[in-house]
Amino acid sequence: MPELTPAALRTVVERLAPARLPALTQHLAEAATNALQAGTLAPLQAFVASWAVFVAIERHPERAARLRELERVVDAGEQDPTAAIAEIRAILEAAEVDAGTGTAAPFLPA
Repeated sequence: MPELTPAALRTVVERLAPARLPALTQHLAEAATNALQAGTLAPLQAFVASWAVFVAIERHPERAARLRELERVVDAGEQDPTAAIAEIRAILEAAEVDAGTGTAAPFLPA
């Protein structure tokens, strides 16, 4: 895992999922604006946690592919999503551990 800084996460996202750079850049700008307006670092901390989880997932192609497959199952609505949702939750929890965030960071879907 990279350092949990915007610059380090940007570098890794650029390598692992370059198509997601515009979303990362927009999210960082929004987080910085919200942090300034609110006078708190919480929006920037949430940004780092979100993208750290994203990187933790994308660093393992099989985990990333499985997550996308499960998201398609849920989105399609053609079968009971209970098992898929439970597996998504497990993937996100494992990624949080890998990322060292220790929180239920909001995930940014690909």
